[in-house]
Amino acid sequence: MPDYQAPLRDLRFVMDELFDYPAHYANLPGGDDASPDVVNAVLEEGARFARDVLLPLNRQGDEQGCQLKDGDVTAPEGFKEAYRLYVENGWPSLAADTEHGGQGLPHSLAMVLSEMICSSNLAWGMYPGLSQGAADALRHHGTDEQKATYLTKLVEGVWTGTMCLTEPHCGTDLGLIKTRAVPDADGGYDISGTKIFISAGEHDLAENIVHLVLAKLPDAPAGSKGISLFVVPKYLPDSEGNPGQRNGVSCGSLEHKMGIHGNATCVMNFDTAKGYLVGAPNKGLACMFTMMNAARIGVGIQGLGLAEAGFQNSLAYARDRLQMRALSGAKAADKPADPIIVHPDVRRMLLTQKAFAEGGRMLVLYVGQLVDVVEKSTDAAAREHAESLLGLLTPIVKAFLTEAGFEATNEGVQVFGGHGFIREWGMEQLVRDSRITLLYEGTTGIQALDLLGRKVLMDQGETLKMFTKEIHKFCQAEDGSPSMAEFVRPLAKLNKEWGELTMAVGMKAMSDREEVGAASVDYLKYSGYVTLAYLFARAASQAKAALDAGSSETAFYQAKINTARFYFERLLPRTRTHQQNIQAGGESLMAISADDFGLGFEI
Repeated sequence: MPDYQAPLRDLRFVMDELFDYPAHYANLPGGDDASPDVVNAVLEEGARFARDVLLPLNRQGDEQGCQLKDGDVTAPEGFKEAYRLYVENGWPSLAADTEHGGQGLPHSLAMVLSEMICSSNLAWGMYPGLSQGAADALRHHGTDEQKATYLTKLVEGVWTGTMCLTEPHCGTDLGLIKTRAVPDADGGYDISGTKIFISAGEHDLAENIVHLVLAKLPDAPAGSKGISLFVVPKYLPDSEGNPGQRNGVSCGSLEHKMGIHGNATCVMNFDTAKGYLVGAPNKGLACMFTMMNAARIGVGIQGLGLAEAGFQNSLAYARDRLQMRALSGAKAADKPADPIIVHPDVRRMLLTQKAFAEGGRMLVLYVGQLVDVVEKSTDAAAREHAESLLGLLTPIVKAFLTEAGFEATNEGVQVFGGHGFIREWGMEQLVRDSRITLLYEGTTGIQALDLLGRKVLMDQGETLKMFTKEIHKFCQAEDGSPSMAEFVRPLAKLNKEWGELTMAVGMKAMSDREEVGAASVDYLKYSGYVTLAYLFARAASQAKAALDAGSSETAFYQAKINTARFYFERLLPRTRTHQQNIQAGGESLMAISADDFGLGFEI
């Protein structure tokens, strides 16, 4: 069974040294509550909960899966008890507003906890995972009565939440949904329709489940402009706010999936279920985006968490597994063979995992500060700046980190060799679990279109310029340091090229909009590699400063520099392929007609 230790030293490096989280928290309204002692306690207790409570349930959750009987879903053995402990320890309320019963701590701190949960037991983590997004949607768009009825219960954790978007005939194109909401005599709505792929749609962990459902009113405009959002509880609250009568919502079936077997992915049937409008009529998509954006960052953290889990276990195995001798001569002369960590190709795989985990962590915690500013800052200009950068980086977090997580877990199987293909080692589960992260909450292709089409080209690259200007200032500040030249020079060149590529795609798109789709995925990956290069360069600069100051942690800081060097020399050159693909345009993609994709003969 895989092991896991929360990477507390690396988390503290990124939070305290790289991004100065203590000062960041101190500058937030109410940030005094996130004192170093409190932050340290959250890290330590979160690490303990992940390792001691969640990790032991991961394999059995995968093997047992969920069971559906008479409309009720039972989670794997131990999941319900773990959730009870999670609620008792106050984890659901960590970053929620105090006015709704939360602890009021920064959202970035909850994101750190989320990484630990994803590394130790992704399937379990999905049960409470969407509740925060549901709570955010109600906090921003719900009525006072809805907040009092549902939000406080979601914050407490005794109720969980879902988002019900996808239907059998449509996924991303939500304008095609068929679920209908008909006004009733009591001021509510009768919701009827079927939703699929609903994570944690039915389970026995919490006493009630709050579904946020997209549906159309009888007089709704066609397409996405006619979507409304409704809150539809599993049990209708009684006069005291407790679960009362069963609502007309049920689980029709469980999906049989490649991975995340411990989480119930449900087909949900709404049969004139009682629902209540959230926000304005026909404005449901805007309300749901509050939840979707939080979920997209959450899925990016899943990619990070699985990359870390894959790396830790690959490293432990590579240190112990004996096979062959090093080409330069025996490294473990007292043993019949050398541990495989001495072999260059094994090191390549390990360092790829390490770089994606550490780079992903830096990106998540960089974005975490933006989330904190957007949610808590009283400085309107600072909020606007952070919100723009957050919009730009969210599709990169979601898509690039999940692509990286999938690559890292696959490399983990390869490090284990034949043993990686065997279930008992747990590496193949990481691969199966990670594969879904590239799909739900918007595939890599959808995120790429969002990044290039909406976040970059729609404002003529102004938001991108905000970020590239930040990178440019960093490169200028480090330009006089000879020891940083290996990082700063290629970063500065790519940063300039990023803008040039954007302009070139934009010019092509003026005459052919298909050019955006043709370039988008390569553009997103290019953007992801450059973004991580910026963060690795900052990490290398910080590590060099610590060594120059005489730190006793020589090995730790030197490893930071070496990992950054590996990233720049071995992973960052992938931007060359993406650049060429972007410049190639869409002609070769679109030249073949749909009818010409055949094999030339009947099957």
